Amino acid sequence: MSEHDQTINIVRPQTSSTVSKQPEKQKYPSESIGLPSEGHFYDLTSPLSNGLVDIKYMTAKEEDILTSQNLIKKGVVLEKLLASLIVTPGVNIDDLLIGDKNALFIASRRLAYGDSYGPLEVTCPKCSTEGKCTVDLSTVKNKPFDFSLYEKGNNIFSFTLPASKKVLRYKLLTHKDEQLIDQEITSLGKVSKTGNSAEITTRFKRMILSVDGDEDKSTINKFVDNEFLSKDSLAFRNKVKENTPDIDMSFDYVCDNCNHGERMGIPLSVSFFWPNS
Repeated sequence: MSEHDQTINIVRPQTSSTVSKQPEKQKYPSESIGLPSEGHFYDLTSPLSNGLVDIKYMTAKEEDILTSQNLIKKGVVLEKLLASLIVTPGVNIDDLLIGDKNALFIASRRLAYGDSYGPLEVTCPKCSTEGKCTVDLSTVKNKPFDFSLYEKGNNIFSFTLPASKKVLRYKLLTHKDEQLIDQEITSLGKVSKTGNSAEITTRFKRMILSVDGDEDKSTINKFVDNEFLSKDSLAFRNKVKENTPDIDMSFDYVCDNCNHGERMGIPLSVSFFWPNS
């Protein structure tokens, strides 16, 4: 299962009879969603370690969240939506790996409004012609990943940099990590005189756990700021991308004007949950 493309797995529909047997506080239909990580990199005591998360179907309550101008301005509307939909006891959105969070967003949209997403406005990267297309979300697949290479329950990886030969130990980022990174980038941007966002280095500092066995944060920060060669940085980013269970957030686009074909990213924003009617 792990080494082949898998569509986002909605594995257990809750019928009305099943719902009636749920605890009193859960009087809504829900379905169990398979995570791209298969729960492999969560602590074995975490409810996420079984690789499944139950989410409920969207209701008018969740549509209120989506239309909240306050949440939209704060940039947290999608996070609040997902937190409202997750019903598995003990699961906190902050603990979700980024790829798993992406999969839950796709599954939530499919359950709410079906598999058809569009029409999307697309500009051909070759001839710049503007056109429209529709994406079938049922075709979105998990990226191939060989879990047999890694210890279950352990979110720590090792990589030897090709140029400097330094050994980095690092982790996959969670939603909480991403929030902290965004906050730090915003803060740095306010005080920066150069206008640089420091996004790459900030992300590295949050992800790297040790350099040649040294776990001291000041050592890690000094290495990232002053010693991380560009060649090594690129190799590390490619390794992290390769080592991250996720979904393939892209689709096949063919231009009606010049017939150019290309894989393009599926936009994930508030409008993703508001199909045209």
